[in-house]
Amino acid sequence: MEEKIVMQGRKIVEGYAEGYAIVAKHDCISFMGSTNPKTGYIIERGHELEGMCMQGKILCFPSSKGSTGGSYMLYDAVKRGVGPAAIVNIEAESIVVIGAIVSDFPMVDKIDISKIETGDYVKVDATNGVVEVIKHTET
Repeated sequence: MEEKIVMQGRKIVEGYAEGYAIVAKHDCISFMGSTNPKTGYIIERGHELEGMCMQGKILCFPSSKGSTGGSYMLYDAVKRGVGPAAIVNIEAESIVVIGAIVSDFPMVDKIDISKIETGDYVKVDATNGVVEVIKHTET
């Protein structure tokens, strides 16, 4: 049986995407230091997503950290085809917002990411601020 959770958040950048989630429950992400914009992998040592690839995933994390260069690094990853399909945050921060705007991909915040697990299938209707989670269940 499939469990669905629907959450209402805030539209940051409109659009629609769906895919499997990778979720950092506690660690913020800097796109200038936490990720490799050429490969899409999380490279920050000790980060809870270290070694995972964000390519085509719904990337869920609390907020961002780091310098303004992160906006360009996110844009670079998206334009190379190794960036996330969408971003879901607890609290949007201007560096990632700018990266999402220039990359023109969906972003939503004000979402309780503690209800999302890596491997869940997530539909992001950023235009309406809605995130639907289809829970990953082992069979």
